[in-house]
Amino acid sequence: MASSLSRPPAEAYAAAQRRGRYPQLSRFEGEVSFEFDDFQLRGCEALEDGHGVLVCAPTGAGKTVVGEFAVHLALAEGRKCFYTTPIKALSNQKFHDLTARYGADAVGLLTGDTSINGNAQIVVMTTEVLRNMLYAGSSTINDLAYVVMDEIHYLADRFRGAVWEEVILHLPEYVRVVGLSATVSNAEEFGEWLIAVRGDTTVVVDEHRPVPLWQHMFVNNRLLDLFAGEHEHEAKINPTLLRRVEEVGRMHAPAGLRGPRGRRGEPPRKPRFRPPSRVDVVERLDSAGLLPAIVFIFSRAGCDAAVGQCVRSGLRLNGPEEIAEVRRIVHEHTADLPESDLGVLGYWEWREGLEQGIAAHHAGLLPAFKETVEELFVRGLVKVVFATETLALGINMPARTVVLERLVKYNGEAHVDLTPGEYTQLTGRAGRRGIDVEGHAVVVWQPGVDPKQVAGLASTRTYPLRSSFRPGYNMAVNLVAQVGAQEARELLEQSFAQFQADRSVVGLARRIERNKEALEGYAEAVTGDFDEMLSYVELRKKISEREKVLAKQNSAARRAETAESLEELRKGDVISVPAGRRAGLAVVVDPGLDPVREPRPVVVTEDRWSGPLSVSDFPSPVERLGRVKLPKHVELRSPKTRRDIASSLRNTGIARPKRERRRSGANEDGELAALRRAQRAHPAHGLAEREANLRWVERHQRLSAETAQLERKVAATTHSLARSFDRIHALLAERGYLGTGAEAADRITEHGQRLARLYSESDLLAAECIRHNVWHGLTPPELAAVVSTLVYETRRDSAAEPRLPSGGVPGAWQETVRLWTDLADDERRHRLERTREPDAGFAWPVYRWARGESLEKVLTTAEANGQELSAGDFVRWSRQVIDLLDQIRDVLGKDNPVGGTAAKAVRALRRGVVAVGET
Repeated sequence: MASSLSRPPAEAYAAAQRRGRYPQLSRFEGEVSFEFDDFQLRGCEALEDGHGVLVCAPTGAGKTVVGEFAVHLALAEGRKCFYTTPIKALSNQKFHDLTARYGADAVGLLTGDTSINGNAQIVVMTTEVLRNMLYAGSSTINDLAYVVMDEIHYLADRFRGAVWEEVILHLPEYVRVVGLSATVSNAEEFGEWLIAVRGDTTVVVDEHRPVPLWQHMFVNNRLLDLFAGEHEHEAKINPTLLRRVEEVGRMHAPAGLRGPRGRRGEPPRKPRFRPPSRVDVVERLDSAGLLPAIVFIFSRAGCDAAVGQCVRSGLRLNGPEEIAEVRRIVHEHTADLPESDLGVLGYWEWREGLEQGIAAHHAGLLPAFKETVEELFVRGLVKVVFATETLALGINMPARTVVLERLVKYNGEAHVDLTPGEYTQLTGRAGRRGIDVEGHAVVVWQPGVDPKQVAGLASTRTYPLRSSFRPGYNMAVNLVAQVGAQEARELLEQSFAQFQADRSVVGLARRIERNKEALEGYAEAVTGDFDEMLSYVELRKKISEREKVLAKQNSAARRAETAESLEELRKGDVISVPAGRRAGLAVVVDPGLDPVREPRPVVVTEDRWSGPLSVSDFPSPVERLGRVKLPKHVELRSPKTRRDIASSLRNTGIARPKRERRRSGANEDGELAALRRAQRAHPAHGLAEREANLRWVERHQRLSAETAQLERKVAATTHSLARSFDRIHALLAERGYLGTGAEAADRITEHGQRLARLYSESDLLAAECIRHNVWHGLTPPELAAVVSTLVYETRRDSAAEPRLPSGGVPGAWQETVRLWTDLADDERRHRLERTREPDAGFAWPVYRWARGESLEKVLTTAEANGQELSAGDFVRWSRQVIDLLDQIRDVLGKDNPVGGTAAKAVRALRRGVVAVGET
């Protein structure tokens, strides 16, 4: 910290006053080696004043200081603080940081599969663990003073976001919430909601990056600034960059484009554009002093291939001493891996890359490998990490430079452009506070990438936080158990999702009010009886609709008659083409009959054109006007043949018939005639100002329709979550999880109590499987296989049918699918989102692992069956299966046959690579 002696007297006096007012903050500042930024001070002061706090600041700005001050306050007050994070890796990292500062006795860790010192004053945990504690009424919450919610913007995540809102809504009133969020454009709105549901909350927003970020583009091995000014908000694109992009674009065809070679006398074909190799990019960054770097490649295979390319090229970024340190750290993290598995894990190739200072980081990596890469990168022993976007979430791995190979990524359904929010999150890793003077973001140029597009991504500052909260089955049962159905509805009305929905209604309500005022004005503008004019407009509308129906009917009938007449044509028939470019006489040379489609006769016209005609060329049925004798085989590609046929046609002397006006069936329609009589007899028909009045009435009708649509939208938005809860409640009551009838609406049945303890995406389907004894009689490997179908989700659509083990698995699988089908039908009937379909793609690998087979055998067999399954994916899915099996064991108890089998299955799965790093 800066010495008070070096400050001006006024500033020193203000600092002394603040120390007196905030003694705990002064002690906390004394424990760190840097001076706090203004936003950090404001957040900490609000906490010591007894307020909740929401801090929104860029990645790397240091907002965790405010969270750590909450930890300091809890220890000083002798009370508890829970520090929640969205992912286990971040929980582990924060646990180690806090343990190093406050000692092992003061800090605990709870992450679902890890429990260390859970009753400590400070407990780091994943947000789901805290949610489960709240629903279970855990005594661990007693004497809780603070809850830090790191990465609170995760509540926008469509799969897990609801958990954050559940925690915020269920925490006792006396607990102060410290929310730490990335920069979002609606921080004030989010803060207003927190004030509404949690009470006094101070919102601290800071958009200043502590380390300036420079934007660049890598064009044909040249690194060029994106902006010409000193700051990106000036939004003036570097003219040198624009010229360079234009030059390179002119010189090359887009990558992958193949065209014919230039013919003699024509300019040669442009060479295809080849993007710079990853080795070139890394070497250029190294020579410019821009390492360490994270290169984002939106593909796991692409990340692994990039490491292989760099290693094979002989690129070395580490010296002998660094290599020795890398080996030591690698050994620390991987010593527990079975030696027999190292080959199939690609351990030696992975270690070779690390020794050279190069690594990949993605969700398919073994957890032990991923943690090793993270530590080596933070220590500066890995200089380049090729990563998927998952690296941008949560874990603290800042770099000097961030490189984006592409501005398009696969979102699980389609290839989509990066949003400004995603671009900011990815490039936010560039620039290490206290190490780098500036950070650098680099986009690798390719044909089709416009610098203006990159500038738009880099300079946009609107990233609104949108709630993804929606009630689910487990949530509904727990809410009813805790507070009853009516209060549960009221609690859901307090969610951020409903808060945002109600806010959107305010604007719609204003429009409806303005529309109603305008409607009154339109009605007053009509001279005479408004209702009488309205009925006249309705009569005219009915006439118009009837005329359209008749026209459509006549058109369909004419088309059918025309098609029938074309089917009767024969070779040599002379016909008349009534209109269009081919109008005139023509000879049929091929009737063009088809057993499925309408006929398309091939003709030769008077002007020697030859080709097929269709029904649409004839507004009415075709008449044969005569015949021309044609040879048996007609060679239409011959100009002479076409000339001879056209000459024969002209020599027939057949004249082209005059066009007849098409008759409409409207005059013969009784209903239309009656409507027209009613129109002529209507009192408004003879009014002098009829047309002027009609215009006002028609405007009134259009605005009335728009207003009705807005009112429907408001009705659908208002109380939408409560209505969704009502539909879930009805389905659960119908299926016997909740009581039925007004008096029993708050009663949880035995089946409901089980559902309340199942936290899974397919929670109700799992409860149904328990209820219908689907898993009875299965062996531990068989149970693991069938339970995996409720958690596993194939990464890509596969036409191949997943292979199932023999024995009890096929029958249990079929019964699971049957239960899902019944449930999906009920969900459709109750207008609820459908439970995800079970997926048997992981059943065979997890069965073999539970049976004790080696990792190599499991993975090679999966590959032989056409399944894409990396070691990291295998471990991740196995742990998810273990998690659900643990829940089944806890719900049923070890003495229950299925509960006991679940416990045995967990023990069978929790071995080797699956067990490494779990505790």
